[in-house]
Amino acid sequence: MGVPSDRVAPHNRIPVHDRVGNVSPGSTVQPAPSADFSLVLGGPLYQLWRRTHLTGDALDLTRRRIIVVTVLAWVPLLVLSVLQGHALGGVTLPFFYDIELHARLLLAMPILLVAELAVHRRLRSTVEQFVERGLIPDSQRTSFDWALSSAMRLRNSVWVEAGLFVLVYVVGVGLLWRRQMALPVASWHGAMVDGIWRPSLAGWWLGLVSLPWFQFLLLRWYFRFFIWARFLWHMSRIELNLMPTHPDRAGGLGFLGHVSRTFAPVLLAQGVLLAGLMANRIFYAGATLPQFKVELIGLVTVMIFAILGPLLLFTRQLEEAKRAGSRKYGALAQRYMGEFDRKWVRGEAPPGEPLLGSADIQSLADMGNSYGVVKEMRWIPFTLSNVIQLAVTTLLPVLPLGLTMFSLEELLDRLLKVVF
Repeated sequence: MGVPSDRVAPHNRIPVHDRVGNVSPGSTVQPAPSADFSLVLGGPLYQLWRRTHLTGDALDLTRRRIIVVTVLAWVPLLVLSVLQGHALGGVTLPFFYDIELHARLLLAMPILLVAELAVHRRLRSTVEQFVERGLIPDSQRTSFDWALSSAMRLRNSVWVEAGLFVLVYVVGVGLLWRRQMALPVASWHGAMVDGIWRPSLAGWWLGLVSLPWFQFLLLRWYFRFFIWARFLWHMSRIELNLMPTHPDRAGGLGFLGHVSRTFAPVLLAQGVLLAGLMANRIFYAGATLPQFKVELIGLVTVMIFAILGPLLLFTRQLEEAKRAGSRKYGALAQRYMGEFDRKWVRGEAPPGEPLLGSADIQSLADMGNSYGVVKEMRWIPFTLSNVIQLAVTTLLPVLPLGLTMFSLEELLDRLLKVVF
């Protein structure tokens, strides 16, 4: 029984929204089709990219955006560090030796920008499959369209991005900046003086421009995760046309597990960020890799849940579809087996009909295969391989830090002993 439309959509016609989310006064039309779904083609920052010719309508010119952002965030730090004599020496942690900084601004930030294009292309095709696979009943198409329109309005919200900007400067800069960046050694961006962190000129640029810019981009991705989870929640309230015998063993929702690849670049950037932070603490603050096991486990757990957790919203429908499919296909198999038994085992087959080459044997095998697929149907639309893929992607940047526990020569020696 389908979910009543008024539980998902308060009305059947949706206000028109332009590309930045403004409502056209007095106009109402049906919302855009699923082909227009995108988590990244919208919002004030996207409009700023377009006006400054740093992107087109298809989110192209990624290399240009990376260059401009890097020039604004990283190059001034280099120039100021050189002027202060802290680029290669003069302090315990010179500019060029700050692994965390370069991992954050030269690796993680470009990855976050590249991820936008990957997510835009892949997630759109994912949403289209709800329609292409016939999962949306005709009676629920209005609810589906409303969910799409609602997600796009939230994506385009000026207030949300303004709130993220304020959050970055009030919390990130006002409360956490000096505490997070402070190390027990003199560095290119500042030093402890009488128990108080005193930023250098480069440190002020780092704290007021570079870090807030990076944090805004990262928080913007977290908000996109929320939009995607909210969209899936709306979809889970629609009684979908699930097929218990679908070969993906997920009733036809197996394509949702592919989001593990879609969002992989974001998780990679998050792993790079943590790896850079750990490297600085290991090399300049005397920390060891095992001391970060809580952070590693926590990051992997949170990232996996952020990506795959929303898919658990479909567990109820998948469980009900499997139970109904097992009952119906069980009854069908019972009837078929009864007729097969009477015909071929009890000898009621028509005279002269050969057993060898009979289509009944193949039909019997097909029936068994179909019933087996129903019995193997999962209650979740992703697999263990999806979980492992996300975990490996997140932890991949941390692997080189394993060399801090033993030398490369020792590692090679152990590998040779295993092989030979």
